[in-house]
Amino acid sequence: MPELPEVETSRRGIEPWIVDTTIADVRVHDRRLRWPVARGIENKLRGQSIESVDRRAKYILINTAAGTAMLHLGMTGSVFIVDQGAPAAVHDHIDIELDSGKMLRFRDPRRFGSFHWTRDPSRHPLLEKLGPEPLSADFDVDYLYQASRGRKVSVKQFIMNAHVVVGVGNIYASESLFLAGINPKRAAGRISRERYERLVDAIKDVLSRAIRAGGTTLRDFYGGDGEPGYFKQQLEVYDRDGEHCRVCNTLITSIVQGQRSTYYCKRCQT
Repeated sequence: MPELPEVETSRRGIEPWIVDTTIADVRVHDRRLRWPVARGIENKLRGQSIESVDRRAKYILINTAAGTAMLHLGMTGSVFIVDQGAPAAVHDHIDIELDSGKMLRFRDPRRFGSFHWTRDPSRHPLLEKLGPEPLSADFDVDYLYQASRGRKVSVKQFIMNAHVVVGVGNIYASESLFLAGINPKRAAGRISRERYERLVDAIKDVLSRAIRAGGTTLRDFYGGDGEPGYFKQQLEVYDRDGEHCRVCNTLITSIVQGQRSTYYCKRCQT
């Protein structure tokens, strides 16, 4: 599933192609996404100039003067630029034609993505209760430590909760906890402020490096330029079950937490 670095990579990939262009037409080939694409969204977008492209959590926000189109990639979705007139394949569900002669295409084989229209993204039901962005100044040790007090859930599940902080998905949670030296099974409320300070720094570092590497391609993800992400080569623990830790040579362990695989080093993470 595309996580924050993959979505940010996609946003950066399409941004120079679509900002300051005008939407000539919108074609929805299949409305059966995670939520059905609302009828009439084509009319709201048609003729609008794209002012900017932002990201909130795992949503790409295409901003116009009239409102914002919100695009979620789901588990297997991708956005990329093609020439107008390029034939749509079976999994190509939405085409946004631009006056530049190019077209923004949304492809999603499993159809868990979504496409919405809103006047104010901050008040949209899918966004209004989300936690802070992990790379923002709002996400700091004071915030995370206070949010963790009294929480019995494991620290890995805690930092993957989008109401606590957005975008720290399964891959990057495992990697951040390794870098901070924290056992993913520890209760969130029983971790010291000093260790949370290391964890905040680790989350920011891991996500920043992943964005610079274009995200992580394990199976389906490709960025807005059609290129895979290369952060997989930098992974320390994720998907390395049974391999030796590069720090201490202990075998990497895999467990299941919240129906997701967790990878960690028993010696480095306490």
